[in-house]
Amino acid sequence: MSIRGIDQFDVAGKVVFVRSDLNVPLEAGQITDDGRIRASVPTIENLRSRGARVVILAHLGRPKGEPDAKNSLAPAATRLGEILKCEVPLASDVCGDSAATVIGHLNDGEVAMLENVRFDPRETSKATDQRRELASEWAKLGDLYVSDGFGVVHRDQASVTELAAALPHAAGLLVKAEVEVFAKVLGQPDRPYVVVLGGSKVSDKLKVIENLISNVDRLIIGGGMCFTFLAALGKSVGSSLLETEQIENVKNILQTAKTVGVEIILPVDVVIADKFAADANTQIVSVDDIPDGWMGLDIGPKTIDIFQAKLGDAKTIVWNGPMGVFEMAAFATGTKAVAEAMTKNSGMTVVGGGDSAAAVRLLKVDESKFSHISTGGGASLEFLEGKSLPGISVLEDN
Repeated sequence: MSIRGIDQFDVAGKVVFVRSDLNVPLEAGQITDDGRIRASVPTIENLRSRGARVVILAHLGRPKGEPDAKNSLAPAATRLGEILKCEVPLASDVCGDSAATVIGHLNDGEVAMLENVRFDPRETSKATDQRRELASEWAKLGDLYVSDGFGVVHRDQASVTELAAALPHAAGLLVKAEVEVFAKVLGQPDRPYVVVLGGSKVSDKLKVIENLISNVDRLIIGGGMCFTFLAALGKSVGSSLLETEQIENVKNILQTAKTVGVEIILPVDVVIADKFAADANTQIVSVDDIPDGWMGLDIGPKTIDIFQAKLGDAKTIVWNGPMGVFEMAAFATGTKAVAEAMTKNSGMTVVGGGDSAAAVRLLKVDESKFSHISTGGGASLEFLEGKSLPGISVLEDN
């Protein structure tokens, strides 16, 4: 896979559109986690330092194709300006008069942002011609396109695929790093190669498991999805999350793993609760002794020891999905333990975005100790599933 990087462009004096992923969580209009904004900075700084006139394209939330004040990019523009230590003016529209004016006033090395691209229904339209129409309006205002929003490269959207096709294009530092990391773990990973999967549903990870099962050495399963595996082994899981319709698929996975010699490691004990709440009554039990009416919300201490041991000698680790309901302190221990075990590993350690990346930040695990923290949950999953991502394919050199 050959993708042009930004270092191959002369950007001085050029208007460069950068598709970033600034879809940050907000509470009462305040950003609660600026990780995605901080991840966008290296590419922006690189372009600024070389005299580009940088125009940020991004989305926030799920507006219905029309302006929506609660999904304005204003907080993101303010925060980006604070990090860059410069003003980042925000156009009041997506591609109209305000956008043209803001772009027209940019000097070399300056940065501006257009309003939420999803305020225009053409951004996410299923009709290619509508997406192209929006992209052509942007293309008239700029010279180059840089894809740096890994969290959206698995989508056909005007600012992701059509604009890349309309202008000379390159991958930003973030997207290029993501592509190289996932190409490595899917191609020739150093071994032992261990994948840790968690999260609530087997159905969300089924295609990932099917794609990886012939390539990994060990597969560690935690989170809510482990209970469907335990049920497939004939265990009672109480009121724990269970996808009964996936039990046969899980049995097939277990059999395939046995056939190809892949070790699947499941919890041996769990933290259970009498209700889904931070103040629930809890106890630690063997996976053979989950009582009716109780639900598993985290892996237990014996399981943590086993998981840490299985991660200890790994040369490549990919982690996607928490081990428990990490947002509640009572059920965060397993997730934090897996994350910290990865930070002590000297091999390649990849956090596959989404909830896993959010957990690293919430639980204050040292981000610098991981080889790579992906910024795209859905994109990471689809990469691991072996899918071709449209926002990456459009960047590939012919």
